Amino acid sequence: MRISFQSVYTAFNALRRNLMRTFLTMLGIVIGIAAVITMMEIGNGAAKQIAEKISNMGSNILMVFPYAIEKAGVSTGAGTGVTLTSEDCEAIIRECPSVRSATPVVRGTDIQIVYGNKNWSPQRVESGSEMYFDVNEWTVSDGEPFSARDVAVSACVCVIGKTVADELFGDESPVGSQVRLNNVIFTVCGVLSPKGANLMGMDQNDNIVIPWTTMRNRLSRSGGTASTSSVSTEYSRGDVYSLSEVELYPARDASQTENYLMPIRFNNINAISASAVSADAIESATSEIAELLRLRHRIKSGAEDDFEIRDMSELLSTLTSTTELMTGLLLVVALISLVVGGVGIMNIMLVSVTERTREIGLRMAVGARSSDILVQFLVESLILCLLGGIFGILCGRAASEIISSVNGWPVSPSFFAVVLSALVSASIGIVFGFYPAWRASRLNPIDALHYE
Repeated sequence: MRISFQSVYTAFNALRRNLMRTFLTMLGIVIGIAAVITMMEIGNGAAKQIAEKISNMGSNILMVFPYAIEKAGVSTGAGTGVTLTSEDCEAIIRECPSVRSATPVVRGTDIQIVYGNKNWSPQRVESGSEMYFDVNEWTVSDGEPFSARDVAVSACVCVIGKTVADELFGDESPVGSQVRLNNVIFTVCGVLSPKGANLMGMDQNDNIVIPWTTMRNRLSRSGGTASTSSVSTEYSRGDVYSLSEVELYPARDASQTENYLMPIRFNNINAISASAVSADAIESATSEIAELLRLRHRIKSGAEDDFEIRDMSELLSTLTSTTELMTGLLLVVALISLVVGGVGIMNIMLVSVTERTREIGLRMAVGARSSDILVQFLVESLILCLLGGIFGILCGRAASEIISSVNGWPVSPSFFAVVLSALVSASIGIVFGFYPAWRASRLNPIDALHYE
C-alpha cells in the first residue's frame, strides 16, 4: 500500500467540499490535543514548583549524627555520642565528590535574644561554618553572612531570620546592631531571605545562625564555657583543659593510639550537615560519607557504624510520586477526550463512505483497485487528525500561557507532549479511519454504481 501525491490531492479535495463538517470533525481532535498539551504543561510546572519548594527545605541535605550511647542499658538517643569532629566534616568536603558542601553543627537550647527593651525566644538557634548558607541554599537579603575568619576566631556575630528581625527591630535595619544571646553580646551581620513555613507548618524564618565555634565555646553548656564549680581550685581553667604540663590521664601506648580512637572532649560536634550535588546524587553521597567515616574511625569490617546518616529521600520520593500520579490522571482524562474525537472521525468517515458510494463504484469501474480506495479514505482520516493535532498544539500552548497569566499557575513547555500529541493524532487517524476505509474498499462496483 503506497500513498501517492494524487491520493493526498484527492483527499484534500474531498475534505474541502464540506468545510463545515470537516471543521466540526477536526474540533474533537483539536480539543483533545489541546487538553493533553495543557494538562501536561501544568503538571510539569507543578512538579518543578514542588521540586523547588522541597529544594528550599533542603531535599539534598544529609545529616550525619553520632551513635547513641547507653546508660544503665537505656539508650539516650541518636546524637548523644562523641564520635564526630570538625575534622570529619573537613574530610567529607575534601574526599567525597558527590558532596557539594558540608558544615559542622553544634546545638544550643534555651537561648533568648534581647535587643534594648525587647526580647524574643526563636524556634531555632542554629550554628555552622561559613558553608551553612550554601548547604541550606539560603541567601542573605540584608548585610552579609559570617565569614571563615569569624568561625576560626569564634566571633560573636549572628545572622537572624526575618521573623526575628521583625519582632525586635520592626522597620529598622538590624545590620550592625548589638544583641544579647544568653548575656553574650553579638553583632548582627545579616538577615536571612524569607522562606515561609515548612511542611510541618513551622516558621522557617524564626531562627538565628551563629558560627559553630561560637556556639561551642561561648554558649553551649557542653563546650569550653562549662561551669567550673566542680573543678579543683588547684588549677586554672586552662590547666584543666590540658594547656599545662599536668598529665590528667595515663599515656597511651602505640597500639592503643592506632587501634582505639579517644574522642577529644570539646572538639566533638553534635552533627554534620552535608549537601549533595543533586537529588540524584544523595545515594552516592551517603555511601561515600559512610565509607570515609568508617575508615577515619577505624571501624572493622562487619562492625556497626558509630554514626547515623539521614536524608529526605523518602519525603522527596513521596511528593514526586504524588505529582506524577496527578499528572498521569490529568493525562488520562485528556486522552479520553481524544478517543471521543476519534470516534467522531470514524462516524463522519462512515457517513462519507455512504454518501460517496457511487463515486467509489465509478472509480472501481475505471480501474481503481481496492487498495487505492483504502488508501484514499485512510489519507483523508490521517489529514483530518494531523490538521487537528497542529491546531490542538497551538491552542494548548495558548491555553497554558493564558492560565499561567490569569491564575498565576506555573507551566513548563514540554517537547515530549508535542511529539506525543503528533503521534497520537496520527495513530487516531489510522485506527479510527481504517474501518471506514476498509468498508469502502470492499464495496461491489456494480452495487455501488446502482446505489441511490
